[in-house]
Amino acid sequence: MSNKLNPARSRPSIFMLMNVLNLRVVRFGLLLVPGLLALCLAGCETTNYEAAMVPPDLATNLVVPRLNVGDTVTITFSGLPADDSVMPPQVEKPIKEDGSITLPYVGRVEALGKNVGQLEDLIHSLYVPAYFTHLNVTVKTTSDLVYFVRGEVKNPGRLIYVGSMTVSKAITSAGDFSEFANRNKVVLIRSSGQRFKLDCDKILAGEAPDPPVFPGDQIEVKRRRF
Repeated sequence: MSNKLNPARSRPSIFMLMNVLNLRVVRFGLLLVPGLLALCLAGCETTNYEAAMVPPDLATNLVVPRLNVGDTVTITFSGLPADDSVMPPQVEKPIKEDGSITLPYVGRVEALGKNVGQLEDLIHSLYVPAYFTHLNVTVKTTSDLVYFVRGEVKNPGRLIYVGSMTVSKAITSAGDFSEFANRNKVVLIRSSGQRFKLDCDKILAGEAPDPPVFPGDQIEVKRRRF
C-alpha cells in the first residue's frame, strides 16, 4: 500500500477558499458597522457655535411653534350648512396625552408636533369633501410658548418660555445638572431640526458663547460614562 498523498486531495478546493474568503469579508463588514453608524450619528450634529447663536428666523426664515400635549386649541368653523345641528361653529380642545383631539364626525385627530397651519389643513381635509362641500377652518392656540430640557438634569421636562433664554439659563431652570451629567456633551435641537453639540464647561467659563433658546427648542444633556 502506497504512503504517497494524492495531490488532488491535498490541495483545498476553490470552493473552500471562496467560502473562507466570504466569511472573512462578512466578519470585517460586521466590525465596520458600529463605527460607520457612530459616524453617521455624529454627522447629524455640529459644534459650530457661531451658527448656534443665529436665531432660527434668520437661519431658516421661519419660526413656527409646534403643538404639544396639554396645549389648548380653539377651532372655528365657518361656512357650515344652516341645517347642520351636529357641527358647532367653534370648539375648544386640549391636546390629550396621546397627542390627539376629538372632533365631531371625524373623531380622533392627531395634533401633536404640528403647527397651527398644518392642523388647519389636516382638519379641513378630513371634513371636505367627505362631510361638507365648503368649509373654512381656523385654529388658534393661547397656550404658553415652551421649550424642553431632557436628559441628565434634576427636573427634566417642559418649561415655559419667558423670553431672553440661553442654554445655561435653561439648564439652571431645569434644576441644574444631575450628578451623572456630561457637561461636555449637551445638544441643542432647534424646532427646525438643526442640532448643535455644545460644551457647557466652556460656556460657563466664558470660553464659548451661550446660545439663545427659542420656543420649541430642545436641550438634551448626555449621561457621562464611568
